[in-house]
Amino acid sequence: MRNREQYVPGPAAGAEVQKDGERWTLVLVRDLRHPPARVWQALTEPAHLSEWAPFDANRSLASAGPVRLSTVGTPTPQVSESTVRRAEEPKLLEYTWGGNDLRWELEPRGTGTRLTLWHNIHRGFISWGAAGWHICFDVLERFLAGESIGRIVGGEAMKSEGWQRLTAEYARQFGVESPGRPSNTPNR
Repeated sequence: MRNREQYVPGPAAGAEVQKDGERWTLVLVRDLRHPPARVWQALTEPAHLSEWAPFDANRSLASAGPVRLSTVGTPTPQVSESTVRRAEEPKLLEYTWGGNDLRWELEPRGTGTRLTLWHNIHRGFISWGAAGWHICFDVLERFLAGESIGRIVGGEAMKSEGWQRLTAEYARQFGVESPGRPSNTPNR
């Protein structure tokens, strides 16, 4: 599929939550058909990130040190002074973004890669985070296959067909009310 207007996300899959009080860690796993070196480039190079990720980077993420990540898809870009903590090509990438920690692991699987993301996120946004990364991973897969449809993030993602269904599926899976309140907690 090369037409972004035809894109509809598939069902919620490949995600779990590790809970620690209000701060939860979203864990997403996706098997990609491309080798780790190619996936690494997509995770680290600004020109590649601009095809699928929810932020722009002012430099490559392939080395440790300060980096500026600018969230896209919002009325006003949110600029985050971030830090790449670890960059071990092509297997491990860790950085901060907007007060959260992200860890990417790339594991060779045959001719492809098992990509695992850990993202610390407030539980109030856990189903949105899962849905957002789900869509980003879908777009990443198309980009790696040479069928770029351009990133679908922020408000555009939330307006896309399938967003409400996807956030509701992840909310049920994680035991929260969409967009993220625990289902056994009264509304306040």
